[in-house]
Amino acid sequence: MDDKTVLSRISGLVDEEHQLRQALSQGTISSDEEHARLKALEESLDQCWDLLRRRRAARDVGNDPDAENAHSVSEVEGYIQ
Repeated sequence: MDDKTVLSRISGLVDEEHQLRQALSQGTISSDEEHARLKALEESLDQCWDLLRRRRAARDVGNDPDAENAHSVSEVEGYIQ
């Protein structure tokens, strides 16, 4: 997945997040539905941002960014901040 594809995926996930919040405010989904889907969206966003950062870091040190693959949700969510 190249940088442009990762950024496009991020944009799509952010759009979906906005749609979820709007659906909640309009009463078309429940708070529980919104929270469950938001959790999944946030995890996917974290994966995408992690991959993009690692691709950029690889490029900065002269490595092939295409050799970088997305890490699992559990790995990304387990990073120490």
